[in-house]
Amino acid sequence: MAQAKSKVRKPLFTKESFANAFTKEKIARGIFIALAAFSILAVFAIVIFVLIESIPAFREIGFFKFIFGTEWQPKQDKFGILPMILTSFVLTAMSVIAGGILGIFTAVFVVYYCPKALKGVFNQLINLLAGIPSIIFGYFGISFLNGIVASIFGLVSSSGLLLSTIVLSVMIVPTVASIAKNSLENVPMHYYEGSLALGNTRNQTVWKVCVPAAKNGLISAVILGTGRAIGEAMAVQFLLGGGKNFPTGLFLPVTSLTTNIVSEFSYAGGLHRQALIATGFILLIFILIINLVLWFVKKNDAMAGNRFFTRKFREGQHHYRVTDYKRTGTFQDVLWIVSIVLAIFVVLSLLMVIGFVIVNAFIPAAGSDKIALSWDFLFGKSTNSNPSLLPATVNTLIIIGISLVIALPLGIGAAIFLNEYAKRGSKFVNVLRLFMDTLAGVPSIIFGLFGAIFFGSYLNMGYSLICGSLTIVLVILPTIIRSTEQSLSEVPDSMREASYALGAGKVRTIFVVVLPQALQGIITSIILSIGRIVGESAALIYTAGTSTVFGKKGLLSPGATYTVYIYKFFTEGKHMDKAYATAFILIVLVFIINMLVLLIQSFFNRDKNKPLAIVSLWLKITHRIPAAAPAVEGGDFSEINVSEKTVTIPTDEEKITINLEEEINEKD
Repeated sequence: MAQAKSKVRKPLFTKESFANAFTKEKIARGIFIALAAFSILAVFAIVIFVLIESIPAFREIGFFKFIFGTEWQPKQDKFGILPMILTSFVLTAMSVIAGGILGIFTAVFVVYYCPKALKGVFNQLINLLAGIPSIIFGYFGISFLNGIVASIFGLVSSSGLLLSTIVLSVMIVPTVASIAKNSLENVPMHYYEGSLALGNTRNQTVWKVCVPAAKNGLISAVILGTGRAIGEAMAVQFLLGGGKNFPTGLFLPVTSLTTNIVSEFSYAGGLHRQALIATGFILLIFILIINLVLWFVKKNDAMAGNRFFTRKFREGQHHYRVTDYKRTGTFQDVLWIVSIVLAIFVVLSLLMVIGFVIVNAFIPAAGSDKIALSWDFLFGKSTNSNPSLLPATVNTLIIIGISLVIALPLGIGAAIFLNEYAKRGSKFVNVLRLFMDTLAGVPSIIFGLFGAIFFGSYLNMGYSLICGSLTIVLVILPTIIRSTEQSLSEVPDSMREASYALGAGKVRTIFVVVLPQALQGIITSIILSIGRIVGESAALIYTAGTSTVFGKKGLLSPGATYTVYIYKFFTEGKHMDKAYATAFILIVLVFIINMLVLLIQSFFNRDKNKPLAIVSLWLKITHRIPAAAPAVEGGDFSEINVSEKTVTIPTDEEKITINLEEEINEKD
């Protein structure tokens, strides 16, 4: 009897293929560890620098005398910062409360209430708000809002805490709203649908289920907003008044820690300079304490909102009449109205700032009948006495490009390591996150100081575009890392588990499954980074310089960006019309860059909801899925059901159930 011919199968894994896969995983892990280590060390260098430079001041003045002293008179060697500490605390608290409410309510409106036709418009407006330089907000506040607030309260000038709070609250809205929006969008849809199915109204579902479920992301948004508020100096420098007083009134001239550093550092020397750097160190401690408080709050259950309807379900109370829910959901209805009102307020604030810039940009200077926005100003030859905008345009684009090319791989790689490779719940990782949040609030002038000393003096780069770009990399790294990591953490673990169960390795899972789902958050970090770059002036003044002409040494030449142009024009009191014209062109540039980023996002986001199609194609090639199984296209990983022995995959036509135990036995 002839022996039946056995079917020869190609082995699923060979010794060589397993070795290659293992090597790739090791290489990828090593790369992510290296990127994370370099990013963390680069950012921590700022802390070490500030600490070392602060020690002489603490020795000379005395640590407690420095903190609790009430007089700041450098000429008499009196350095007490207690009034400035209290001013910074009060200003930050008021701004974060107001700006946090504005940002979170705006995000809720955009995600759950905004018509689809207007959603893209709102997103673009928020991104545009992030790109307006802080100095523009400062001049808008002192030139426009100051008169309005003063007339309301019957004052000559309204400079002080109230005016600064109003402006600073609007400034931090883009940071809070962008990150909060991403977190709300990542709340599982079955939370929303489950709550509605149990009889809850839409408003009850949004405010008692979805918003609490996104708590971790919302707190992260507030933390980054806090860092943005406390580290701001250029805008509030014009609004606080400059007095060294205790913050005992809303209209009393005061000085914060950051504004004191910016206003005096350019001419400070010796002990005075060391005291200003020590002020930066105290600011770091201040930010760290705030972030510690928020971190402990964040540790609570992030899915608290799920309890609302699960408790109802367990109690058998899910058959409430709709009228009962309407009666008990009055508060949520009020919140719905508030979200609409605050979102409109944010839009109107943006339009007012842009309108202020446009009006002033198209008004001829005194004694002239021509507006500053001319062909000669945009593209003409630039000199120190008659600057044109062409050098600033080139310099701004160069610094944006170099900074992003360096910072994005470092930041995204560090975020991937912290979220995908580092042990979850690790105290070391939590400490790193805490310091990243702290460094996000460091005044940019501290980064500028470090860049000038390390890159400029030690590495002999001097005032140059490359020196400014490397400094900006340090400025935006914490934002990129934390924003990206937050987006990665919100990708459901079920997607990773499904990919692993189907045979995909960790690296393939990260690049094919996780990153496409976190793309929205990564794009947000890019937009926020671009806004931070184009709006930066303090760090670039001491690193890239203020030259308004083209240099002859390329990247080693000094060069002013748009914001440095604006700062120079405003502070010198010359070419005020050109300052507003530059601001207008900057807003246009930010809009164009944001649109390009969104176009790139839409290109890579075409198949965002079809990562399973890519994975399944690879798995079919490697014989992991039976050849008879249809191609999985249009599947949604969030709907994959993974158990110990089976994987159920939804497709457009039917569900595919793979018995892993049978598959393995068959391959064996």
